[in-house]
Amino acid sequence: MHHLVPLLVAVPLLAAALLVAGGRHVPRPVAEGFGCLASATTAALATVLLLNSSPPLVEWVGDWFPRGGESVGIVLVGDGAGLGMAALASLLTLAALAYSWRYFDEPPRGHAGSFPALMLLFQGGMCGFAIAGDLFDAFVFFELMSVVAYALTGYRIDEAKAVQGALTFGVVNSLGAYAMLMGISLLYARTGELAMTRIGHGLDTAAAGGGPDALTLAGFVLVVTGLLVKAAAVPFQFWLPDAHAVAPTPVCMLLSGVMVELGVYGVWRVYGTIFSGPGGVPAADFTRALVCLGVLTAAVGAVMCWYQRHIKRLLAFSTISHTGLFLVGIGVLKAEADDGTALYVLGHAGVKAALFACAGILLDRYGTVDEFHLHGRARRLRGVGVMFALGALALAGLPPFGTGLGKAVSEEAVGGPLTVLHVAVSAVTGAAVLRVTARVFYGLGPRPEEREGEERDEDKTSGSDEEPETRRRLTRVPDTMRAVAALLLAGALAAGAAPGFAGVVARSVDEAGSWGVFSSVHWTAAGVLLDLLSTALAVGLAALAVVRPRRPAAPDRALPLRRLQSGHVGDYVAWTLLGMTLLGALVAAGGQAP
Repeated sequence: MHHLVPLLVAVPLLAAALLVAGGRHVPRPVAEGFGCLASATTAALATVLLLNSSPPLVEWVGDWFPRGGESVGIVLVGDGAGLGMAALASLLTLAALAYSWRYFDEPPRGHAGSFPALMLLFQGGMCGFAIAGDLFDAFVFFELMSVVAYALTGYRIDEAKAVQGALTFGVVNSLGAYAMLMGISLLYARTGELAMTRIGHGLDTAAAGGGPDALTLAGFVLVVTGLLVKAAAVPFQFWLPDAHAVAPTPVCMLLSGVMVELGVYGVWRVYGTIFSGPGGVPAADFTRALVCLGVLTAAVGAVMCWYQRHIKRLLAFSTISHTGLFLVGIGVLKAEADDGTALYVLGHAGVKAALFACAGILLDRYGTVDEFHLHGRARRLRGVGVMFALGALALAGLPPFGTGLGKAVSEEAVGGPLTVLHVAVSAVTGAAVLRVTARVFYGLGPRPEEREGEERDEDKTSGSDEEPETRRRLTRVPDTMRAVAALLLAGALAAGAAPGFAGVVARSVDEAGSWGVFSSVHWTAAGVLLDLLSTALAVGLAALAVVRPRRPAAPDRALPLRRLQSGHVGDYVAWTLLGMTLLGALVAAGGQAP
């Protein structure tokens, strides 16, 4: 089976090449159907390999095996966690391609294969990053994923906003990539190795019981900075809302559904494989850094989510907030927290992709994603309204969604004030989406009034000046759009309700982890009660916002935080450098390196 692992990357890349070569000469349904077939084939292959991933499937591409303990080949590792992320990326790519079946009226320059080719390249980069066994090739796939994401974000190149959003995305993520490459260079200088397991052994040997030196800590900070930029952790998050506001909706489904989560996965993989030994970063220092950044990310994301009226930006900030919870989960270094985070990621991927699919329907049906301007206009979209409400409740942690199970398991593992954080963040983000549902799809409550100061602050980020992503507004929503959103929600529900599924996920994560502990994942009475509590709080907050819109309106003290999202790439670069410094300070706070 291990010989099939490279096909997870080769199939989408080869299919993309064929679409580029022949896309001008085939009808659009043929090109899009071929893209869906290639994506579905990769998803099926990843699933089959996942079911046979114990022990992990290791493949040296081109039979460049290590000799004398040294290697220069490309190693791919198909363990449960990596194959699970590859399967998730492939399934969401398939969903995005199916959603876009009738999305764009006319491909650019008559090239029917351009969009599905870019989506397949994106899928290949994500799959390669998930299963890469050496750090440099992980960086290569990381950059392939990034470059294609830039192009997809600015796909509507005739719109200035799309180009600006893609440019911001490209500059900030390229800065993170440079940091990661410098970190890899430092680690190679220390150990002479690029394979992750070999780097870990080399650091342990070099330390000789004395702990990490300054070069190792610097390498860790630089590598993790690059991954946290991709994960959109605070203060590296500024590019994400700007990109989501301009990217085509199918692209947003992938950005929030899997690409951001791959950044979190990368941090988990790099620490567990390279830095968790005696020559790496001490567990207490890693926990302090990740938990502090996670709490900051969750809190800032939730506050910013609540104060958005641009629906796609609101969903983007919700993604940032939940990323903070994921970072807390992997930061406490407990097997139960890792398992809960994995389930949380799976459930969140389905829910968030479904919510973006519904937001895309609003944009193409009414030509706006402004919560205020859409007040009561979507009453006829009853099915879409129901799905939006279910997605909101799932974000809040409603059982038996996978988000609820993942949240419950994580809360029990992290304990104490971090449990309160999970409940509060889930309630606020769920309430924000419920508020949109009540106003837009049911017309409840008075129409919110714009205050003078808020209007100036929101004039470019309200969503009122958005253009539909189709040539004309949709008079009838295609069945593919509705079906994809419904299936994604059904998948998120199955992640928490399907018998035995949580156990399979937990076993796969535990086998791929390095803590030597196998945990049991299941619903508990305390977990269900906490999920119901956060759901009830979400409903209450949403009801208050709808009935009395002035009461929970943005206070003046929140405006400085909102204005940090300035749209100026220079500001975002400065915050990225500050975040790198903050991460270094948190890691080094436990003591001086020898």
